[in-house]
Amino acid sequence: MSGDQPHPTDCSEVLGRLYEYIDREMPDGECAKFQEHIDECSPCLEKYGLEQSVKKLVKRCCGQDEVPADLRAKVLDRIDAVRGEERAAASPAERPSEQRPG
Repeated sequence: MSGDQPHPTDCSEVLGRLYEYIDREMPDGECAKFQEHIDECSPCLEKYGLEQSVKKLVKRCCGQDEVPADLRAKVLDRIDAVRGEERAAASPAERPSEQRPG
């Protein structure tokens, strides 16, 4: 960590989206924000290194197995659903009002 200054990006956000960062599945602006945090936060850097190593090991050991198409589709559908849930939870102000004018 660089001094006692708080990071603009929270550790829980970085760790919660670490695989999205590792897999380069996030927009460039967010990627830069995460990279800056990881560069300055030693606990997150350590977790990043560990997860990256695990991912490489799994790829080396299991990367040759063919994934059934239906399983791949189910996983991708679930990822989309979770991302939709996260977006909905993160932006409650953007949802239509529950109360309607009388």
